[in-house]
Amino acid sequence: MSNAVVDQVSKQLFIGGQWVDAQDSATFEVLDPATGAVLCEVADASPADARKALDAAVAAQAEFAATTPRQRADILTRAFELLMERQDELAELMTREMGKPFAEAQGEIAYAAEFFRHFAGEAVRIDGGYATAPAGGARFLLTKQPVGPCLLITPWNFPMAMGTRKLGPAIAAGCTSVVKPAHQTPLSMLALMEVLKEAGLPDGAANCVTTTHSGATMEPLIRSGLARKLSFTGSTKIGKILLEQCADKVLRTSMELGGNAPFLVFEDADLDEAVAGAMLAKMRNMGEACTAANRIYVHSSVIDEFGRKLAEKMGALRLGHGMDEGTKVGPLIDDAAQEKVGALVQDAVSRGATVLTGGSAPQGDGYFFTPTVLTGVPQEAEIVREEIFGPVAPLTPFDTEDEAVAKANDTEFGLIAYVFTNDLRRGLRVAERIESGMIGLNQGVVSNPAAPFGGVKESGLGREGGHVGIDEFLELKYVG
Repeated sequence: MSNAVVDQVSKQLFIGGQWVDAQDSATFEVLDPATGAVLCEVADASPADARKALDAAVAAQAEFAATTPRQRADILTRAFELLMERQDELAELMTREMGKPFAEAQGEIAYAAEFFRHFAGEAVRIDGGYATAPAGGARFLLTKQPVGPCLLITPWNFPMAMGTRKLGPAIAAGCTSVVKPAHQTPLSMLALMEVLKEAGLPDGAANCVTTTHSGATMEPLIRSGLARKLSFTGSTKIGKILLEQCADKVLRTSMELGGNAPFLVFEDADLDEAVAGAMLAKMRNMGEACTAANRIYVHSSVIDEFGRKLAEKMGALRLGHGMDEGTKVGPLIDDAAQEKVGALVQDAVSRGATVLTGGSAPQGDGYFFTPTVLTGVPQEAEIVREEIFGPVAPLTPFDTEDEAVAKANDTEFGLIAYVFTNDLRRGLRVAERIESGMIGLNQGVVSNPAAPFGGVKESGLGREGGHVGIDEFLELKYVG
């Protein structure tokens, strides 16, 4: 297969508007997860390289904050247009480094671009306030200003969209930033830096460091006192470590952490609609999404029929390289992910679960796992407690609404939940009772740039997207 799209992307660090080598010209390999082959090598930043990037962001902050909202909106609008103009080549780049099927990658580029278009609109609508004090004799003036230089840490599973979801509001608010993408998928973010530079973003307003030493590289930046905000998407385990580090200098934080999404199917649900929703909620991105349906609870009166229909759909999906025509399921990100998913399935089976389809990794190259449906999964199985991040749907029966809600809430996570029922009153009642930041009511995908994304409990802090997303990058100032 040709690697032309890979060859076109810069492999250096992006600091102060310039492409530069890492210290000592250090590099690391980027692999194609569908084959295990090396795609290319990119710069492996040291802590000193990262500090240069933060220094560039700090140096650019005052001037960038002074740009007009319209100027920032125009940059984001142009970046949106460039992303859409290059949708196919950027999608191929993503498929080669991350593995998702090309059609899904095309969808992610459009989704990513929409964050820029959305926040272009928000940039010109940053409001404040003016009021008379209740006792008279004074006025309250409220204004919003950029929080300052930001550190943005993005994951590998949506390597473009998670970047634009953070960079969009940062740029709209007038904040400079240093972005550190996941080492498995650095190319999409490097390509995004090229887009932003071409769109007219001032030098230093966005910087990118790629590295295999994430902790050692980012912790000094967090503790330096020069950055004023950290936005992180990733595991709860790492998020807690970062929160501890941020406490030292009291950084503003946005944390989009792990999930363990329940998917509830009641006895009155349209089963075909529920199966279609489950396919979306489970198989988007091969199940490698924090919003993926992780625990599927189905009323005992319909679980056999639901399981049969879901297994038929899952079993018909074609595995393959994301650039091959007809591929519906690409590889997992690496061998560790493949081994983890396999171990979770084996544990569930050892505890009494039944495999309706799939259940193992196929022979051959790449980090694939066969789409799998398990039924009769007991609550004590590890797969019920851990985020699967793979194409496995575990089914567990329930008998009453109270039981379903209790099982849904029996987790430390609370990012998203899905509820399928034809009783609107029940749907709204259950949605209010479930401890989650987002609810998909009779639908398997709720993510939208115009809506607030985020969770409760150990799934995170703050919201991304929507009109509230820009407030995460603004400080409220009161003048009396």
